[in-house]
Amino acid sequence: MAELSYHRETCRLCNSPTVECVVPLRPIPVATPNIDIQAVAQGPEALRRHTVPLDLYLCRECGHFQLLDIVNPEVQYTHFRYTTSISLGLPEHFRHMARDVVARTAPPPGSLVLEIGSNDGTLLRAFQEVGLPVLGVDPAARTAELATASGVETLAAFFTTGLARDIRQTRGSAGIVVCNNTLANIDTAGDLIDGVREVLAPEGVFVFETSYGADVVRNTLIDTVYHEHLSYFLVRPLERFFRAHGLELYDVDHIWTKGGSIRGYVQHAGGPRPRGATLDRMIAAELAEGFDRPEQYAGFGARIETARRALSDSLDRHGTALIGGYGASVGTVTLVHQFDLTQRLGVLFDDKPLSSGLVGPDYNIPIVHSDEIYTRHPEAVVILAWRYADPIRSRHRRYLAEGGRFLMPLPVESAAYA
Repeated sequence: MAELSYHRETCRLCNSPTVECVVPLRPIPVATPNIDIQAVAQGPEALRRHTVPLDLYLCRECGHFQLLDIVNPEVQYTHFRYTTSISLGLPEHFRHMARDVVARTAPPPGSLVLEIGSNDGTLLRAFQEVGLPVLGVDPAARTAELATASGVETLAAFFTTGLARDIRQTRGSAGIVVCNNTLANIDTAGDLIDGVREVLAPEGVFVFETSYGADVVRNTLIDTVYHEHLSYFLVRPLERFFRAHGLELYDVDHIWTKGGSIRGYVQHAGGPRPRGATLDRMIAAELAEGFDRPEQYAGFGARIETARRALSDSLDRHGTALIGGYGASVGTVTLVHQFDLTQRLGVLFDDKPLSSGLVGPDYNIPIVHSDEIYTRHPEAVVILAWRYADPIRSRHRRYLAEGGRFLMPLPVESAAYA
């Protein structure tokens, strides 16, 4: 039987052993709403009972902020259920991104667009709309099959240097390689980037989007910390990482997605595109704020504990009344553990439930459609999907009018318990 998880001793980007735990967190189970635990060979009980450390580490050599405890990717992604199209706002964001990338990089007509971690093909479909051929790579077999059937050819595989070489030999080089919210999910990031270098055309561009580690810390985005996200990238370590693999990070944009992300532009070392001024500004800001030092991260851990205590005090006032949670994503697993909610939530509401329950070593919280808020009548509901708080409140004005309460533990700076 394959191991469910493992621990690495060195930095994911530079392989240095000088890694230091800077934010200790409570472990969480392998089982999440994104994994079809019934289909995994190890079985649902193994996944719900096996917990994995969630401690965050800082590399003292290159400054990379990361998890070093990794869930086996075959377990995590072969039966992956999440699809891009269910995320509010992402399809629109991807359409804008495709147009922006084409305008900014000016690929020759007919250039292949290759996406690593293409999921259901939402982004590649946007590139098709501007007239470019596309190819996706994604290890979730069922999702890849559905994407191909919808007209976006997708290889059901993990992207590796070997696969990149096969693609180049059979389909030619790619003028654009994209990787949205996937680079952070890969433990073997070096092999993935070597594969990008292998398949990227001489004047091609690798474009990636990923959660920005500085925003995770600044804005206490604890719900973005889970085992799908192994890396919380900063610009300075990334620049060094790409250089070590024969590539050059030449520009970066700071964007709104995921509570704060970056979009990076990469070319072959010595490529034709000039270095963008934003790159140096962001690196200078990271150093000025101390993201290369452990002291910067102590406040992050302290704010998480402050949020936990504030929410606990608020819930105590409700006694034994039914308390619900709103939002049943993978980030919910992190929140119920870090905020001590495993025994306090009686039900989870979600507009598009992926599973029937959130399960762990000693809990099984039912997940139901959000309309059931009117049949279950919780006295209060903790909004865990806090980025969607406004549409949630708008959708459930009736619940508020009938005396219900929404509690908002995040973002920490504007938490609301009234």
